[in-house]
Amino acid sequence: MYEVELKVEASLETVRNKLEVEGATKQGTVTQEDTYYDAPHRSFSETDEALRIRRERVDEAAESRLTYKGPLLEEESKTRAEHETGVEDGETMHDVLSALGFEPVATVYKERERYALEGYTITLDAVDDVGEYVEIEAETESMEEIESVRMGAKRVLERLDLDPETQLRTSYLELLLE
Repeated sequence: MYEVELKVEASLETVRNKLEVEGATKQGTVTQEDTYYDAPHRSFSETDEALRIRRERVDEAAESRLTYKGPLLEEESKTRAEHETGVEDGETMHDVLSALGFEPVATVYKERERYALEGYTITLDAVDDVGEYVEIEAETESMEEIESVRMGAKRVLERLDLDPETQLRTSYLELLLE
C-alpha cells in the first residue's frame, strides 16, 4: 500500500470554516503520541525511513499501532510505502523494540481533527512545539495511481484556499528536531 500525502502549514480555524462550506464530513478528533525509533543497524534519518509506536486516544478509548514508513518515493509529495499493525500494549512494544536495540529518538504530541471530502482524508493537526498544519491524504495499492491521487489531493487543497506549492515534505519529527 502507498500513502499519498500533501501537508501545508495553515490556520486551522480558517480551514475548519472552509471545510464546513465545502460540505466535508467530520470524522472525529483524536490525541496522538508518536514515539519514533532509530534502528541499531542503520540510521532512519539518513535512509528517510520511520518506525514509530502511535498511542491514540479517542474519548476514553486508547489504541496503539506500530508503523514502518519507507523512504519517500517522489519529489512532488510525501508518498511512501507504509506498513502498520495494531499492538495490544504500546509499552510492551516499546520494551520489545528497546531489547532489540531500537532507540527512541523523540515523541511528537498532536491533536488531530479528521474530515472526509471527495475520497480524501483531511487532517487538521495542532502539533506541540511545531505549529498548525493540514494534511490531505489517500491510499492506493498501485504505483501507477500515485500521480492521479496526488493531483486530486492538490485540487482539494485548492478548494480549501490552500496553495499546494507550499507543501512540506518534512515530517513532524523533523520539524520538532529542527
